[in-house]
Amino acid sequence: MQWTPQAEFQLKEVPFFVRPVVRRRIEALAREDGLTAIDQAFYEAAKRQFGEP
Repeated sequence: MQWTPQAEFQLKEVPFFVRPVVRRRIEALAREDGLTAIDQAFYEAAKRQFGEP
């Protein structure tokens, strides 16, 4: 799964010890939506879906 540089940058704000789990969950959501890449807008939408501000 491709990540845009902006989405990768935002992912780096997640604590390192949970980052792999967050990455897998967001990639799973993207696959469900038929996406092949994750951009900043999708990352932010997924974050809101998980209850993060």
